Amino acid sequence: MKIMIASDIHGSAYYCRELLNAFEREGADRLLLLGDILYHGPRNDLPREYAPKEVIAMLNPLAQRIFCVRGNCDTEVDQMVLSFPILSDYCLLTGGKRLIYATHGHNYNLKSLPPLQRGDILLHGHTHVPAWERFGEDNLYLNPGSVSIPKEGSAHGYMLLEDDFALWKDLNGEEYHREKL
Repeated sequence: MKIMIASDIHGSAYYCRELLNAFEREGADRLLLLGDILYHGPRNDLPREYAPKEVIAMLNPLAQRIFCVRGNCDTEVDQMVLSFPILSDYCLLTGGKRLIYATHGHNYNLKSLPPLQRGDILLHGHTHVPAWERFGEDNLYLNPGSVSIPKEGSAHGYMLLEDDFALWKDLNGEEYHREKL
């Protein structure tokens, strides 16, 4: 199964459209959103083509292919307009033979770890900076960066999980990092 992972759309119709074009181009089976879907948040400038209603209209038809965790900018009001669950603080999935703990990153992160075991992977967005970092006893921290408001000079991008690899790509599909899980 091929899973596309993206975070921090922040209501940008332009970058949501670009993400969904990449989703189709990649032929991914599922899209995992790591939160902050509709609202830009008080610390961020408005992203390009800020239009949450358009983002809703683009994502809802894909509801059966999307799973999501709650970001610090996501609320119950957002859940009222989105056709897929967005209010879970985390989800668990597998990558290769490893357990992946996926969350937004504002509650659980490298400074405040969830209940991980040796070899588990922590996956989160929130920082808007792509990451692949080993820590602890054979643990791995992964971050896809941000779709609409990347920081620290990073690309507007996403991540793919397929078999036992994670791949980071910009929205044009150019791979810039690959990590064995």
